[in-house]
Amino acid sequence: MEKIDLEYSSQAVPKTERNNFWKTLSVMLGFTFFSASMLAGGELGVGLSFSQFIIIVLAGNIALGMYTGALAYIAAKTGLSTHLLAKYAFGDKGSYLPSFLLGFTQVGWFGVGVAMFAVPVANAMGWNVYALIFIFGIAITISAIYGMKALVVLGFIAVPAIAILGSYSAFEATQALGGMEALWNYEPTETLTVAAALTICVGSFISGGTLTPDFARFAKSSRSAVVATVIAFFLGNSLMFLFGAVGAMSYGLPDISEVMFLQGLMIPAIIVLGLNIWTTNDNALYASGLGFANITRFSRKTFVVINGLVGTLLAMWMYNNFVGFLNVLGAAVPSIGAIIIADYFFVRRRKYGTFEKMVFKKVNWISIAAWAIGVVIAQIAPGITPLNALIGTAVVYIGFMYLIPTNKNEEDKGDLKCL
Repeated sequence: MEKIDLEYSSQAVPKTERNNFWKTLSVMLGFTFFSASMLAGGELGVGLSFSQFIIIVLAGNIALGMYTGALAYIAAKTGLSTHLLAKYAFGDKGSYLPSFLLGFTQVGWFGVGVAMFAVPVANAMGWNVYALIFIFGIAITISAIYGMKALVVLGFIAVPAIAILGSYSAFEATQALGGMEALWNYEPTETLTVAAALTICVGSFISGGTLTPDFARFAKSSRSAVVATVIAFFLGNSLMFLFGAVGAMSYGLPDISEVMFLQGLMIPAIIVLGLNIWTTNDNALYASGLGFANITRFSRKTFVVINGLVGTLLAMWMYNNFVGFLNVLGAAVPSIGAIIIADYFFVRRRKYGTFEKMVFKKVNWISIAAWAIGVVIAQIAPGITPLNALIGTAVVYIGFMYLIPTNKNEEDKGDLKCL
């Protein structure tokens, strides 16, 4: 008897298997509640006044919300993951490039995330850091095996706990600074330009945001997918930035767990840090499994286990040596999302053929070229690096698709053949 893939790794999610708005919001909020966003908020906190910080975070997360909201719309309309959507623009074999980049970066961040929990907790409690890494990494891997159902349950538990405990800690930090008046009058110790600040804000989660379709495809409607995603990236990510900024302004510490340790809130700190990283790492492992499943045709669960073990065993090495490389690699990721959005809305004009009936070209070299050029534009153009990547790649891809002659024949079942 053939096993049914309840995560729909290689097909569209049926309408009958979609989740309601609250389940979708729970998953997306859990995804955006990430310690790295608090660290980014801390960077902003030492370089901006509080009023400047609010403006930058609102502007940056509006941009993130628009980007991820567009991807969520496409995912809910088609029921397809990021990796299957990539086949329309990149081709069947061409989709291996985005799948590898996305899968590889998520395994890397999984390992870094496990160590981000284990190192401060082990130091605070006097525990063995390697034992804690192993236990925490294996626990997340086990939960990721159960896929979307586990993500929903975890989100319902983690999101309120992080929001309540984190808000209490931020309130205490504000009081330590001298209250709201002191917070509004805070003067930064360093200076950040608007472009640099927006680059930190948008760049903090644009790589992960490219994986939005992996989760939004389970939404019952495109409306609920877009609303849940925009709320998660606008509200959830802003909250993480706020926690990090207030901690940095009050104590010089951008990580709320360190702030809570300093405040004497030992157990709440471990709970917040653990749930914070667990929600994002669970999503990362789930998404990496989908990516490598697309390349190899092995099951998602197989790669969840493999990637979880690799990330756990190499966690400390990744934590000490890999973050800079992951940030560089992450700069290549937004261009993937830009091509998917441009292909769906501007080239195909929201007319994707049914996935099961499609006959995909092996590789669309136009997409590969546009992606490469977009990555270069992001690095050399002045301004906001991740937005340069999105806009530059989209313009190049649309221009190439209209200027370079392509065969737009329809395949025999009436669906557009991907060129």
